[in-house]
Amino acid sequence: MTTKASIWLADTLGYEFNDVQLLQQALTHRSAVGANNERLEFLGDAILDFVVSDTIYQALPDASEGDLSKLRASLVKKTSLARLATELGVGDFLVLGGGERKSGGHRRNSILADTLEAIFGAVFLDSGYVAAADVIRHVFGKRLVEFPSIDELRDPKTRLQEWLQARGMALPEYRLLGVTGKSHNQHFEVQCSIKSGAETAIGGGTSRRKAEQDAAMKMLAMLGEDIQGE
Repeated sequence: MTTKASIWLADTLGYEFNDVQLLQQALTHRSAVGANNERLEFLGDAILDFVVSDTIYQALPDASEGDLSKLRASLVKKTSLARLATELGVGDFLVLGGGERKSGGHRRNSILADTLEAIFGAVFLDSGYVAAADVIRHVFGKRLVEFPSIDELRDPKTRLQEWLQARGMALPEYRLLGVTGKSHNQHFEVQCSIKSGAETAIGGGTSRRKAEQDAAMKMLAMLGEDIQGE
Protein backbone atom coordinates (compact mmCIF):
# COMPACT_ATOMS: atom_id res chain seq x y z
CA MET A 1 0.00 0.00 0.00
CA THR A 2 2.74 2.46 0.91
CA THR A 3 4.56 1.91 -2.40
CA LYS A 4 1.37 2.43 -4.41
CA ALA A 5 0.50 5.49 -2.35
CA SER A 6 3.99 6.92 -2.85
CA ILE A 7 3.75 6.47 -6.62
CA TRP A 8 0.28 8.04 -6.63
CA LEU A 9 1.49 11.03 -4.62
CA ALA A 10 4.55 11.51 -6.82
CA ASP A 11 2.45 11.37 -9.98
CA THR A 12 -0.39 13.51 -8.64
CA LEU A 13 1.43 16.11 -6.57
CA GLY A 14 4.98 15.80 -7.76
CA TYR A 15 6.20 15.05 -4.25
CA GLU A 16 8.15 12.02 -3.00
CA PHE A 17 8.43 11.27 0.71
CA ASN A 18 11.81 10.70 2.30
CA ASP A 19 10.05 8.90 5.14
CA VAL A 20 7.23 6.86 3.59
CA GLN A 21 5.94 5.97 7.04
CA LEU A 22 4.77 9.56 7.39
CA LEU A 23 2.65 9.10 4.28
CA GLN A 24 1.30 5.82 5.63
CA GLN A 25 0.33 7.53 8.88
CA ALA A 26 -1.28 10.44 7.03
CA LEU A 27 -3.52 8.00 5.17
CA THR A 28 -4.49 6.01 8.28
CA HIS A 29 -7.82 6.83 9.91
CA ARG A 30 -8.24 6.47 13.66
CA SER A 31 -10.56 3.51 13.10
CA ALA A 32 -7.61 1.43 11.86
CA VAL A 33 -4.90 -0.28 13.89
CA GLY A 34 -1.64 1.60 14.32
CA ALA A 35 -0.54 5.22 14.27
CA ASN A 36 -3.34 7.36 12.85
CA ASN A 37 -3.44 10.75 11.17
CA GLU A 38 -5.15 12.87 13.84
CA ARG A 39 -1.99 14.67 14.99
CA LEU A 40 -0.83 15.18 11.41
CA GLU A 41 -4.28 16.57 10.54
CA PHE A 42 -3.93 19.07 13.41
CA LEU A 43 -0.57 20.20 12.07
CA GLY A 44 -1.66 20.28 8.44
CA ASP A 45 -4.73 22.34 9.29
CA ALA A 46 -2.53 25.07 10.77
CA ILE A 47 -0.11 25.04 7.85
CA LEU A 48 -2.95 25.17 5.34
CA ASP A 49 -4.51 28.15 7.11
CA PHE A 50 -1.20 30.02 7.02
CA VAL A 51 -0.42 29.26 3.37
CA VAL A 52 -3.91 30.29 2.24
CA SER A 53 -3.85 33.39 4.47
CA ASP A 54 -0.46 34.46 3.14
CA THR A 55 -1.51 33.85 -0.48
CA ILE A 56 -4.74 35.83 -0.36
CA TYR A 57 -3.15 38.59 1.75
CA GLN A 58 -0.51 39.14 -0.93
CA ALA A 59 -2.96 38.77 -3.82
CA LEU A 60 -5.65 41.13 -2.47
CA PRO A 61 -3.91 44.16 -0.93
CA ASP A 62 -7.13 46.19 -0.75
CA ALA A 63 -9.33 43.55 0.89
CA SER A 64 -10.47 44.09 4.47
CA GLU A 65 -9.73 41.67 7.31
CA GLY A 66 -13.35 40.55 7.27
CA ASP A 67 -13.32 39.87 3.53
CA LEU A 68 -10.02 37.99 3.77
CA SER A 69 -11.48 35.84 6.55
CA LYS A 70 -14.56 35.01 4.48
CA LEU A 71 -12.42 34.07 1.50
CA ARG A 72 -10.09 31.90 3.55
CA ALA A 73 -13.03 30.15 5.19
CA SER A 74 -14.55 29.35 1.80
CA LEU A 75 -11.27 27.86 0.59
CA VAL A 76 -10.41 25.70 3.62
CA LYS A 77 -13.86 24.55 4.74
CA LYS A 78 -14.37 20.79 4.98
CA THR A 79 -16.59 20.52 1.91
CA SER A 80 -13.99 22.31 -0.24
CA LEU A 81 -11.18 20.10 1.05
CA ALA A 82 -13.25 16.94 0.56
CA ARG A 83 -13.91 17.96 -3.04
CA LEU A 84 -10.18 18.43 -3.62
CA ALA A 85 -9.40 15.10 -1.97
CA THR A 86 -11.95 13.36 -4.18
CA GLU A 87 -10.46 14.92 -7.31
CA LEU A 88 -7.02 13.69 -6.23
CA GLY A 89 -8.23 10.16 -5.51
CA VAL A 90 -7.34 10.21 -1.80
CA GLY A 91 -10.15 7.81 -1.00
CA ASP A 92 -8.48 5.01 -2.94
CA PHE A 93 -5.54 4.98 -0.52
CA LEU A 94 -7.23 5.44 2.85
CA VAL A 95 -6.45 2.93 5.58
CA LEU A 96 -9.70 2.35 7.47
CA GLY A 97 -11.01 0.04 10.15
CA GLY A 98 -13.49 -2.64 9.16
CA GLY A 99 -16.54 -0.67 10.27
CA GLU A 100 -15.54 2.45 8.36
CA ARG A 101 -14.77 0.44 5.23
CA LYS A 102 -18.17 -1.21 5.28
CA SER A 103 -19.98 2.08 5.85
CA GLY A 104 -18.23 3.83 2.94
CA GLY A 105 -15.71 5.85 4.93
CA HIS A 106 -13.53 6.30 1.84
CA ARG A 107 -16.26 8.59 0.48
CA ARG A 108 -17.07 10.47 3.71
CA ASN A 109 -16.32 14.19 3.41
CA SER A 110 -14.97 14.61 6.94
CA ILE A 111 -12.50 11.73 6.54
CA LEU A 112 -11.35 12.89 3.11
CA ALA A 113 -10.85 16.47 4.27
CA ASP A 114 -8.96 15.46 7.41
CA THR A 115 -6.73 13.09 5.43
CA LEU A 116 -5.80 15.80 2.96
CA GLU A 117 -4.79 18.07 5.83
CA ALA A 118 -2.81 15.19 7.35
CA ILE A 119 -0.90 14.81 4.07
CA PHE A 120 0.02 18.50 4.23
CA GLY A 121 1.23 18.00 7.80
CA ALA A 122 3.23 14.93 6.81
CA VAL A 123 4.94 16.80 3.96
CA PHE A 124 5.86 19.58 6.40
CA LEU A 125 7.48 17.10 8.81
CA ASP A 126 9.19 15.31 5.93
CA SER A 127 10.65 18.31 4.07
CA GLY A 128 9.69 21.57 5.77
CA TYR A 129 7.43 24.53 5.14
CA VAL A 130 8.43 25.37 1.56
CA ALA A 131 7.68 21.85 0.37
CA ALA A 132 4.33 21.80 2.20
CA ALA A 133 3.39 25.19 0.77
CA ASP A 134 4.29 24.01 -2.74
CA VAL A 135 2.10 20.93 -2.35
CA ILE A 136 -0.80 23.00 -1.03
CA ARG A 137 -0.57 25.45 -3.93
CA HIS A 138 -0.36 22.54 -6.37
CA VAL A 139 -3.47 20.92 -4.87
CA PHE A 140 -5.50 24.14 -4.88
CA GLY A 141 -4.31 25.18 -8.33
CA LYS A 142 -6.35 28.01 -9.83
CA ARG A 143 -8.44 28.24 -6.65
CA LEU A 144 -5.54 30.21 -5.14
CA VAL A 145 -5.34 32.43 -8.22
CA GLU A 146 -8.91 33.00 -9.39
CA PHE A 147 -10.91 34.05 -6.33
CA PRO A 148 -14.69 34.41 -6.12
CA SER A 149 -16.02 37.91 -5.57
CA ILE A 150 -16.59 38.93 -1.96
CA ASP A 151 -20.31 39.33 -2.69
CA GLU A 152 -20.51 35.67 -3.64
CA LEU A 153 -19.07 34.72 -0.24
CA ARG A 154 -21.73 36.51 1.77
CA ASP A 155 -24.60 34.27 2.73
CA PRO A 156 -28.07 35.20 1.35
CA LYS A 157 -29.41 36.44 4.72
CA THR A 158 -26.50 38.84 5.12
CA ARG A 159 -26.80 40.03 1.53
CA LEU A 160 -30.54 40.61 1.89
CA GLN A 161 -30.03 42.56 5.10
CA GLU A 162 -27.34 44.72 3.49
CA TRP A 163 -29.54 45.30 0.42
CA LEU A 164 -32.42 46.51 2.57
CA GLN A 165 -30.26 48.64 4.87
CA ALA A 166 -28.63 50.33 1.87
CA ARG A 167 -32.11 51.49 0.85
CA GLY A 168 -33.24 52.55 4.30
CA MET A 169 -35.73 49.70 4.56
CA ALA A 170 -36.67 47.62 7.59
CA LEU A 171 -34.94 44.31 8.21
CA PRO A 172 -36.62 41.14 6.92
CA GLU A 173 -38.72 38.94 9.14
CA TYR A 174 -38.49 35.14 9.16
CA ARG A 175 -41.35 32.96 10.31
CA LEU A 176 -41.31 29.19 10.67
CA LEU A 177 -44.24 27.78 8.73
CA GLY A 178 -43.79 24.14 9.60
CA VAL A 179 -41.57 21.12 10.13
CA THR A 180 -42.21 17.77 8.47
CA GLY A 181 -40.53 14.38 8.57
CA LYS A 182 -39.03 12.28 11.32
CA SER A 183 -36.43 13.65 13.75
CA HIS A 184 -33.48 12.30 11.74
CA ASN A 185 -34.81 13.57 8.41
CA GLN A 186 -36.73 16.79 9.01
CA HIS A 187 -37.68 19.44 6.47
CA PHE A 188 -38.21 23.03 7.58
CA GLU A 189 -40.29 25.63 5.75
CA VAL A 190 -39.73 29.31 6.48
CA GLN A 191 -41.34 32.49 5.18
CA CYS A 192 -39.25 35.61 4.62
CA SER A 193 -41.17 38.90 4.60
CA ILE A 194 -40.20 42.51 3.91
CA LYS A 195 -42.18 45.76 3.78
CA SER A 196 -44.44 44.56 6.58
CA GLY A 197 -45.46 41.48 4.68
CA ALA A 198 -46.06 43.13 1.32
CA GLU A 199 -43.48 40.83 -0.29
CA THR A 200 -42.82 37.27 0.85
CA ALA A 201 -40.72 34.30 -0.18
CA ILE A 202 -40.84 30.76 1.13
CA GLY A 203 -37.74 28.60 1.52
CA GLY A 204 -37.04 25.07 2.66
CA GLY A 205 -34.17 23.05 4.05
CA THR A 206 -33.01 20.36 6.43
CA SER A 207 -32.60 22.91 9.23
CA ARG A 208 -34.26 26.19 10.12
CA ARG A 209 -31.07 28.06 9.25
CA LYS A 210 -30.88 26.49 5.78
CA ALA A 211 -34.57 27.21 5.21
CA GLU A 212 -34.04 30.86 6.16
CA GLN A 213 -31.06 31.11 3.81
CA ASP A 214 -33.11 29.58 1.01
CA ALA A 215 -35.97 32.01 1.64
CA ALA A 216 -33.54 34.96 1.68
CA MET A 217 -31.99 33.80 -1.59
CA LYS A 218 -35.42 33.61 -3.21
CA MET A 219 -36.28 37.05 -1.85
CA LEU A 220 -33.08 38.47 -3.38
CA ALA A 221 -34.07 36.92 -6.70
CA MET A 222 -37.50 38.54 -6.42
CA LEU A 223 -35.81 41.88 -5.79
CA GLY A 224 -33.72 41.48 -8.91
CA GLU A 225 -30.38 40.76 -7.28
CA ASP A 226 -27.87 38.72 -9.26
CA ILE A 227 -27.17 35.94 -6.78
CA GLN A 228 -25.56 32.56 -6.60
CA GLY A 229 -26.49 29.84 -4.11
CA GLU A 230 -24.05 28.50 -1.58
